[in-house]
Amino acid sequence: MARTRNQSLMFRLGGMAVGMFAFGYLLVPLYEVMCRITGIGGRTNAVAATIAATQEVSDRLITVEFVTVLNEQAPWEFRPTVSSIQVQPGQLYDTAFFARNLTDGTLVGSAVPSVAPGQAAKYFIKTQCFCFSQQNFTAGEGRDMGVQFMVDPGLPEYIDHITLSYTFFVNRPATAQLVTSVAAGSTT
Repeated sequence: MARTRNQSLMFRLGGMAVGMFAFGYLLVPLYEVMCRITGIGGRTNAVAATIAATQEVSDRLITVEFVTVLNEQAPWEFRPTVSSIQVQPGQLYDTAFFARNLTDGTLVGSAVPSVAPGQAAKYFIKTQCFCFSQQNFTAGEGRDMGVQFMVDPGLPEYIDHITLSYTFFVNRPATAQLVTSVAAGSTT
């Protein structure tokens, strides 16, 4: 009888472990679906968008603030060239972010954008962005990296301030691959 109870307990505990593993495995896709449905998470388009030539321009003014994020060990200087601008929904705007490799070696950088408030993300449309591709930097190299964007005129009236934030980080696998290919090219 004790053996049967122990086996029952082991099956229940095993089932709970499998259930927790499945929940953890499915958490990321579930989170992405929830963010898409609710509009939270601040994800913008990951590829260049196309804008109609006859886009309606609104008289409304929206403040777009630009913010950069680096972790404390990041070997970069990274900042927006302007801290904010006033935009009219429906009109195309250009801005830039400056990045400099502070190391004595080659680095590949990648940027992850985020828009706040999250509800504004689907109305913030990028047609060109350095975040669409990896950025290769030689030792000490610095340069402006452009962003072209528009705020869709359908932006809800209660939103009058949007923050575009980029987290810039070293893409270690791409850096290793670039360094390896450069070294292989110089030995032949």
